[in-house]
Amino acid sequence: MVGATACGSDGGGSRQEELSAASMGELAALSAAEPSAVEADELAAAAAPSPTTSAEKQKFAKTRFVANAGLAAGATYQWIIKPYRAGKFKKGAKGRTFALIKAGLAGAFAYNRLKAAADNAKGDPLLSKAMAPLTAGIASLKGLGSKLRKGDAGDADINSFDDVISSVKDAGKSAGAEVVDKVPSTSQLSGG
Repeated sequence: MVGATACGSDGGGSRQEELSAASMGELAALSAAEPSAVEADELAAAAAPSPTTSAEKQKFAKTRFVANAGLAAGATYQWIIKPYRAGKFKKGAKGRTFALIKAGLAGAFAYNRLKAAADNAKGDPLLSKAMAPLTAGIASLKGLGSKLRKGDAGDADINSFDDVISSVKDAGKSAGAEVVDKVPSTSQLSGG
């Protein structure tokens, strides 16, 4: 196994962590997620077919909302909540550095997808009304991606993500647009 060594401090000295060459490649791809995700949104919006009738606009709005909210929920659960509950973010945990970087990128990705879902909701009157109270909660997640990446996130931060995702799912369900978690691929996280 070819690897690189990453050093971190656990308070009582230094610790070392082995990352495989494959992990390093994935890590490099993921580190480009934030700017690339925005560019991917702009390209997707330009290439997306445009509905012509009001009914089509509402249908597309719900479909896009479900897709974006599902990706945000899947990324949040897979790379933030699940590893946090497993203790992977604690100092001294095996794989902590990699878990924190993935969580940071997933946080930025989830925030981006939630913003897109909120914009999509504006195309459907019922969904728009259900999502209106959640815009402040979504906005509060903006800096959590970098906070996660640095290892500065705590219980309150993780719970914020979980609460916002749950609220978005509830809003979608009440408007007839049920959201199901969809874990994004690594290329989706990296904007590819």
